[in-house]
Formats: sequence, C-alpha cells, structure tokens
Amino acid sequence: MRRFFLAVILCLVSSLAAFAQQNDDTPATREDIQTYFETVHSRDSMNKIMDAMMKSIRQLTHEQFVKNKDKLPEDFEQRMTKQMDDMMKNMPLDEMMQATIPIYQKHFTKGDIYTLLAFYSSPTGQKLLRDLPAILSESMDAIMPTMSRYMEQMQDKLMQETDEMIKQAEKKSGQATNN
Repeated sequence: MRRFFLAVILCLVSSLAAFAQQNDDTPATREDIQTYFETVHSRDSMNKIMDAMMKSIRQLTHEQFVKNKDKLPEDFEQRMTKQMDDMMKNMPLDEMMQATIPIYQKHFTKGDIYTLLAFYSSPTGQKLLRDLPAILSESMDAIMPTMSRYMEQMQDKLMQETDEMIKQAEKKSGQATNN
C-alpha cells in the first residue's frame, strides 16, 4: 500500500512538473532555442531546403538558357551553375542561424519550446523532419511551371509598360521641342 501511494505521488509530481514546463511563460533562452535547433536538425534541414531550392533554380536557369541560347554564351549554364554552387558552399549558415535566435526568443516562451521539443522528439515529429525536405522539393517541382509562366507574364507586362512610358516620354519631349 505504501508503494502504491509513493507511485501515485511520484506520478503526480512528474505530471505537475511537465505541466509547469509546458505553461512556463518566461522567455525562451538562447540555450532553449539552440536545443530546439539541434532537435529539429536545423542545419541539415537548411542544407536540404537549399539543395531543393537550388535544383529548382538550376531548372529555371536551364529553361532561360534554352529560351535565349542565341543571345547567351555557350558556357552560360556551366558558369551559372558554378557561381550558384560556390555561393551555396560559402553560405554562412551558422551565422544566419545565430541571427534568428533572438527572433525565436521573441516569439516563443520556454513552455512553447518544451512543447515543440516534445512534438519533434515524437515519431510523428521525426517523420515530419525526415520528409519535409522531400515535400518541399516535390512542391517546388509542382509549382515551377506556374511560377515560370507567371514570371514570364510579369516580365512581358513590365516590358510593355516600360515601352509605353518611353513612348510617353518621347512624345512629351517632342512636344516640348516643338513649342
């Protein structure tokens, strides 16, 4: 009987401690955020997301090269790929992550971070972390035709508007000269 009461008291104390952590409204510390970053594998995720973005950018670059190959040098695509690879290799990811810590601190309390850590430590949270880069990559592939079409339409519209503004300016300039 004594063991039973001891077990019940231990469970209650543990539950209260967990509940207290979840409801801790004090600001998250730098260490809390760094623990969160480690748990969610932020650096790996950033690298995977950047890789997915670069794949899409390379595809866009290739499409631009094919579309404008008569206006571009033969080695355009290789040069652009090398520049993008160099840019990615030298990206200051650690510095960027450190710069975001105060932002996370502004938006999350210790309790929030505790809850996020509990989720991302769970099997579903780990699955999300594992699958998110593929989801983002596949999403980018799916929206790329729409984005390309939209960007092309916007570029055409801007060119038309620019041409119209040039014509208007020339008209005004011609009228001013005739007066």
